[in-house]
Amino acid sequence: MSTSPLALPHSAVLAWWLTAWLRGHEQTDHVLDVLAGDTHLLEGGSALDLLALARSRGAAYAGLALPVEGDPLGLGGPRDFNAAAMDAGQAVVAGSLGLVPEEQGETVQWRAFEADRRQLPDVGEADRTLREALLGAADSLAGLDVARWRPEAADALMNLHHRPTVEAPLGTPTRCVNLAARGLQAWAIVDLALVDDGGALSSYEVDQRRGVLQPLGRAARRALVAACSPEVWPDR
Repeated sequence: MSTSPLALPHSAVLAWWLTAWLRGHEQTDHVLDVLAGDTHLLEGGSALDLLALARSRGAAYAGLALPVEGDPLGLGGPRDFNAAAMDAGQAVVAGSLGLVPEEQGETVQWRAFEADRRQLPDVGEADRTLREALLGAADSLAGLDVARWRPEAADALMNLHHRPTVEAPLGTPTRCVNLAARGLQAWAIVDLALVDDGGALSSYEVDQRRGVLQPLGRAARRALVAACSPEVWPDR
């Protein structure tokens, strides 16, 4: 993913704002203005064509997928959609429509695929898993003396109450906005702690660090997917 650690992935932005538009919470002009920030376009068309395609396919909302090798999180098939989403590291699922982003210069071009039903962690489960992973990572990284080889990551772990601000559309549950912010925060910690592999650390220390951070990275992705997938949002 080429977005910065504290920026929502392109697919998360589209999932939130497309959902708000499909549900009538946000007006077309406002959604188009937001999507213009990263210049989201349907491949061969416009941002408005992107919205219209989802509506024409009968989508009631759009959700996020953040797959990685060995963990196709948010995907249900078919194979060609899964493969494209895996290559991109992200995708949007809107009913039977799958959308995969590709950065082309200053634009984000969305390719359309057929998409199958998927299974997701619910918001409560993702929230609990993230909290547990953060506590576990903090303890384990302290044991590995993270402050010595990556002080920025140690500082981030010590300041978990300073969360990034994310812009969410109307109709997005507050709990999901907060979960997305904490997921981004955890993702940033993983990115910081993994920088400069092979520098002052031995291969054994690198393996230890990756072993500690893998559960946190997975929990961060699950938090973001649940926070940006309305099919698992709480009723209130």
